[in-house]
Amino acid sequence: MKAIRVYRAGGPEVLQIEDQPKPTPRPGWVLIHVKAFGLNRSEIYTRQGHSPNVKFPRILGIECVGTVEAAPGTDLAVGQTVAALMGEMGREYDGGYAEYALIPAHQVIPLQTNLDWATLAAIPETFLTAWGSLVDAMEVKAGQTLLIRGGTSSVGMAALALAKDMGLQVITTTRSPAKLDRLRQRGADHVILDTGQIAAEVKRIVPGGVHGVLELVGVATLLDSLHAVAPRGIVCNSGILCDAWVMQRFEPLVEIPSMVRLTAYSTSYTVTAEASATALQHIVEGVAQGRYHVDLDRIFQFDEIVEAHRYMEENRATGKLVVMTNS
Repeated sequence: MKAIRVYRAGGPEVLQIEDQPKPTPRPGWVLIHVKAFGLNRSEIYTRQGHSPNVKFPRILGIECVGTVEAAPGTDLAVGQTVAALMGEMGREYDGGYAEYALIPAHQVIPLQTNLDWATLAAIPETFLTAWGSLVDAMEVKAGQTLLIRGGTSSVGMAALALAKDMGLQVITTTRSPAKLDRLRQRGADHVILDTGQIAAEVKRIVPGGVHGVLELVGVATLLDSLHAVAPRGIVCNSGILCDAWVMQRFEPLVEIPSMVRLTAYSTSYTVTAEASATALQHIVEGVAQGRYHVDLDRIFQFDEIVEAHRYMEENRATGKLVVMTNS
């Protein structure tokens, strides 16, 4: 099989396409014939050497979609459409950047769908992160106001689609003037050009502050986001679009406004087949019915992986990037 392997940390050029033996099926694991996979910024960080537990060489990829090739010891049927994601996929063991991937059964979700492979590949990690953030972590309700910080990211676009369907008023942001209209076209009620300090502007739109902030930029804007929320509101940090992981100085009693809540949502250890199958099937059906729009920015071919990573690293996308295996 063809696989994309990384032998050392570095730039996009360290992604090497090579022939590898097809993984051998074993009980409790699912051999997936990968049809397509979405790209994620966490894969950039792993490729750059910022995932301390990852040992090279490694086949990256925290998600993929395809069909079951073999699934000994499970209830999955050969030929069934599935999505696989998270659970240290592409980190502790080889992931989805290959024509075949061997994944623990508890991370493989069976799906009933007629969506094309590219559209399906754009959904799992992106929409489950948005869904988990809004529904599970923030418990949003119709009529509330929501700020999405990092709105043109794939998760930001998915969150916008979900939030509007749920009946929320949505303010969203981008750092690129060229992307403002795209957010308006996707239904955002207000769009802000993000300078890093937008709390005052948010409160001019919603006096007193919004009910919630989905923070996808990370620590670079987190403190400002806390001041955009009304008392008893919530900020959920679910992404790291900036190049910083650690806040150097943080005094909770000083930095968090009184009665504002701060939480986080991560799919890494939250998403499993048992916990997420119902939500993912609901989302896939919503996409098929036209309730949710999948913002698929660009589709790359397998041999374009270096260009795809460079495109993602340069923040050129508005929405999701997908790679087809053509196998």
